Amino acid sequence: QVQLVESGGGVVQPGGSLRLSCAASGFTFNDYGMSWHRQAPGKERELVASISVSSRNTKYADSVKAQITISRDNAKNIVYLQMNSLKPEDTAVYYCARGYTSFDYWGQGTQVTVSL
Repeated sequence: QVQLVESGGGVVQPGGSLRLSCAASGFTFNDYGMSWHRQAPGKERELVASISVSSRNTKYADSVKAQITISRDNAKNIVYLQMNSLKPEDTAVYYCARGYTSFDYWGQGTQVTVSL
């Protein structure tokens, strides 16, 4: 069965960095685009970044494009989200999903908290 397992979240101070990982299994990873989403308390889930199968195409939410990089390793079946210059408003649960523009499977999420 399809499984997406996120890791790498935690508590970080403003201005800090984190790299999130999403390990995929149960499907042919390099047949699918992948994406990261986040949901802050009291807000709707939003798409943060997507990456195509070959990594040739990426897209980012305007609110994060200056501080976030999505990448993937098709040999390891992992998609990454590098986050820099984190701000308190980046605090959210971050989810990995299968898909580039539409999404059919989701991970359980990893909490990112940006706080002093």
